[in-house]
Amino acid sequence: MIRYLTAGESHGEALIGIVEGMPAHIPLAPADINEHLARRWLGYGRGGRSKIENDKVHIYSGIRFEKTLGSPIAMRIDNGAYKKDKAGWPQKMAIEGDGEGVEPVTLPRPGHADLAGMQKYNFDDMRPVIDRSSARETAMRVACCSVARALLRRLGIEVGSHVTRIGEVGWDGPDAWYDRVELLIEGDGSARAVYEQADDSATRMLDDAMTERCIEHIEEAKANRDSLGGTYEVIATGVPPGLGSYVHWDRRLDGRLAQAICSIQAQKAAEIGDGVRSAGRPGSKVHDPILPGEGDEYPRRTNRAGGLEGGTTNGMPIVVRGYMKPIPTLIKPLDSVDTATGEAQPTRYERSDITSVPAASTVAEATVAWTLAEALLEKYGGDTFDDLKAHIEHDRAARGQ
Repeated sequence: MIRYLTAGESHGEALIGIVEGMPAHIPLAPADINEHLARRWLGYGRGGRSKIENDKVHIYSGIRFEKTLGSPIAMRIDNGAYKKDKAGWPQKMAIEGDGEGVEPVTLPRPGHADLAGMQKYNFDDMRPVIDRSSARETAMRVACCSVARALLRRLGIEVGSHVTRIGEVGWDGPDAWYDRVELLIEGDGSARAVYEQADDSATRMLDDAMTERCIEHIEEAKANRDSLGGTYEVIATGVPPGLGSYVHWDRRLDGRLAQAICSIQAQKAAEIGDGVRSAGRPGSKVHDPILPGEGDEYPRRTNRAGGLEGGTTNGMPIVVRGYMKPIPTLIKPLDSVDTATGEAQPTRYERSDITSVPAASTVAEATVAWTLAEALLEKYGGDTFDDLKAHIEHDRAARGQ
């Protein structure tokens, strides 16, 4: 029903995005997208690139008078590294010419796509792989997914996130932060309060003491010329039951959400609800008892399933967690091999972050929002926003809500 495509390289002139299939008449302005582009730069431990990028979206088509038209939405984000060039990027990433005089990159960095991409496309220079596989791509991904987020918001569905661990510092499990999240959601009525409070923290955590401990941990890693990974939690509220499918394997929403998380650069695992802990517990401490509700609503006493049963939403908040590996670009060199000579050689350092778990959590919000919007439109459809609302209201009425 909907899809998006991103194009562009990290040090090229710009990133380009196309969003296709959004219904007409969804209120949307550049500010709705720029809000989340700015949030993508949050977090202690970011590197020098945050000082040269000022991400603002330019919308070329698909919007008129701050409402979607139903036609493809075309967007552009300029790359500050190219505009404020100090390293010859217009020459290194030139569209025209033969590349004469541009030194090839032949020393792959462990943990990056450098070598695998070189082997896949038979390059003799890894620069194209480095630039396209870069997490810079997530700027346009956030922009595209923010279009879907605008749709969800108009339907009362909000998506938020917070960081639960950076490196060795963090909470042991959901029980430690569940009450905080529950109070925020109950107070605001949605997951928006979660991301707004998390944004006030330098590490996007919901505890000041934990934030300070993480800052100290990041500084220790920096002193050791190392990097840190971590975990985060994404929560979506207001999601109706019945999205996804238990019928078809490829439409199970839990699988699609896990893919959405793991599609983000450096994310190595995803968890739905208390999935990891549930594997080591008896069923009596895992499954969520069903309570009486109004009409066709059946709340659960707990939400260990993360709002999904049988690949389908059950009306409880969606809870997805992502696990990010440490950034593989290290100040301290790792062993590698120069592909031009075949000789062992330590890697060279390129500008990078000590950790970007806080940023990854905001990108994960975006990908979760897109996946939910995709499932919503699959179930209800509609060429216009009013059509979509009418289909949802009809479904609720039929179920006695």
